[in-house]
Amino acid sequence: MFKVRLRPSNVEFNVESEETILSAALKVGLVVPYGCKNGACGSCKASIVGGTVDYGDHQKRALSEYEKNNNGLLLCTAKPLSNIEITANLISATKENEPKKMPCRVEKIEIVTEDIAIIRLKLPANQSFSYLPGQYVDILLKDGKRRSYSMANMPNQENVIELHIKHNPGGLLTDSIFDNKSSESPILKEKNILRLEGPLGTFYFRENSKEKILFIASGTGIGPIKAIIENLISENFSREVILYWGVRSPNDLYILEIIENWKNSPLKFTFVPVVSDAKNEDKWKGREGFVHSAIMDDQISLKNFSVYACGSPLMVNAAYDAFTKSRDLDKDHFFSDAFTVASDSQK
Repeated sequence: MFKVRLRPSNVEFNVESEETILSAALKVGLVVPYGCKNGACGSCKASIVGGTVDYGDHQKRALSEYEKNNNGLLLCTAKPLSNIEITANLISATKENEPKKMPCRVEKIEIVTEDIAIIRLKLPANQSFSYLPGQYVDILLKDGKRRSYSMANMPNQENVIELHIKHNPGGLLTDSIFDNKSSESPILKEKNILRLEGPLGTFYFRENSKEKILFIASGTGIGPIKAIIENLISENFSREVILYWGVRSPNDLYILEIIENWKNSPLKFTFVPVVSDAKNEDKWKGREGFVHSAIMDDQISLKNFSVYACGSPLMVNAAYDAFTKSRDLDKDHFFSDAFTVASDSQK
């Protein structure tokens, strides 16, 4: 057993042999930044002040050799080899939002594009399920594997959560939605009973923020951002909010009507859709290219912003690098959730 000390909070906790730092922290109720929990997204990146670790298996895009050589580590894969001291922000959490396992029923499956579905899951009426808009749940499969999906709606009295799921060809869960020939007993079918665990993750709105708010999403990364913005509207939030949503084609703007309605809310709301692969037949007249590049073109400085980025790891990492290095964004004001697929956890 080794001891871990967090800076700047000076909180200490113990880590068992072969246990990751993240697992040990969560076990004793300490919440630090994290996302995928499998070394793929980089959300739990921290710095070693003293001591040694086994870095564990992870994606190079989540933690590069350069970062490792400069004291970087991932809390979700690193295992202490001595007493260590690390720099990592400690996030407050409430008891009511502690993760729990429970059954749920697939209430509705709506195919909204050729590779995106909106799933509504009904939770037990006799069990409370509190979460912060932006967090995610794990669907627990019978073989012990998990699939993580962000909740795209704010907490509600109906005890229903909404998931936006993109087809990952060859994926056990998503093939059962989009490929009728993939399974004789599809996992995701209306009225089926599933088990889930949540809420999980540290992607949610920081209420003590005073800056302008910039949201950047790619693909179904719009889901948790939708939940956050709808919650802000329900609380009559009136500060400036800017949303950039990057998709491949105009047809992928699958909740466009919902977003347009946000312009009628108390928010000082600006929406910029960005299409990366528009065809002539699309007759697209809006912005084109990479979504983070559109922000770079529009914003000379992000010094007075808090940025929330959600979507592909490539987009999230590109946005972080560009905004912090070239647009004066404070690194502590960049909050992200990088969506990964099951294969991303493999080296």
